[in-house]
Amino acid sequence: MVNYRREYILGSTVFLTITLKNRQSDWLCRYINELRNAIQTARQRSPFDLIAICVLPEHLHIVMQLPTNEGNFSHRVRLIKSLFSQRLAKKLALHPNTRGEYEIWQRRFWEHTIKNEEDLQRCVDYVHFNPVKHGLVTQVKDWPFSSFHRAVKEGRLAENWGSENVKTLGDWGE
Repeated sequence: MVNYRREYILGSTVFLTITLKNRQSDWLCRYINELRNAIQTARQRSPFDLIAICVLPEHLHIVMQLPTNEGNFSHRVRLIKSLFSQRLAKKLALHPNTRGEYEIWQRRFWEHTIKNEEDLQRCVDYVHFNPVKHGLVTQVKDWPFSSFHRAVKEGRLAENWGSENVKTLGDWGE
């Protein structure tokens, strides 16, 4: 088995993909309030800035900026997974396995440490465009579970962004 080591850089910005174990599930969208609450609680316990997020039925993408004195994004992913699992277990009367886990999430997650402003913009664009990529909607503005709407409200993106002339958004598979 490969001994994978993640790169932890103080104050880093990271692009994360976190996926449910059951790839046919729609729990992240169906139980969006539980997920929002889990993310909010995780941010209170271990602060981070949420630069971009998009929640799809069975996976989510997050671009987070860590505090300048911290670099442990894995802890924050663990918190989000754990808090959502606990809330879902109560709601659906799920039972843990012998290790005390609810087996809702894939064990690992994908991460990419953002290198510069261009990389950041490409990752944020990828996050916002993801529902279109997966065929869930034909226009970015039609997907409700995305920070795209916040970017439009703040004047950083036009409402029709992603409808045409989309640049290469990266090919990270999810």
